[in-house]
Amino acid sequence: QVQLVESGGGLVQPGGSLRLSCVASGNSISNYVMGWYRQAPGKLRELVASITGGGSTNYPDSVRGRFIMTRDNAKGTVALQMNSLKPEDTAVYYCNAKRSVWAYWGQGTQVTVSS
Repeated sequence: QVQLVESGGGLVQPGGSLRLSCVASGNSISNYVMGWYRQAPGKLRELVASITGGGSTNYPDSVRGRFIMTRDNAKGTVALQMNSLKPEDTAVYYCNAKRSVWAYWGQGTQVTVSS
């Protein structure tokens, strides 16, 4: 099993930046695809970034060029650097670890982009 704890959310003005962190405990995450998802009120949870164990990343068009996901397998951490934030980025952000049929979620961290 993998336990995930996110941190780094908060209130930021449009155009600002935030860095989210996720610390994993339990099993090593080196063989897991790690992801960041978000869910805004009344909307479905959506993927905003993923990274394979080898470091290959994937982003949807909505965040590509603004968000950067990284991982440190040795430390069991992943991060999401979010730049040029927009009000529509407001959501609860969740860290996810996925391998085969197993998937684990953190408790989420709130990101609010507002002036």
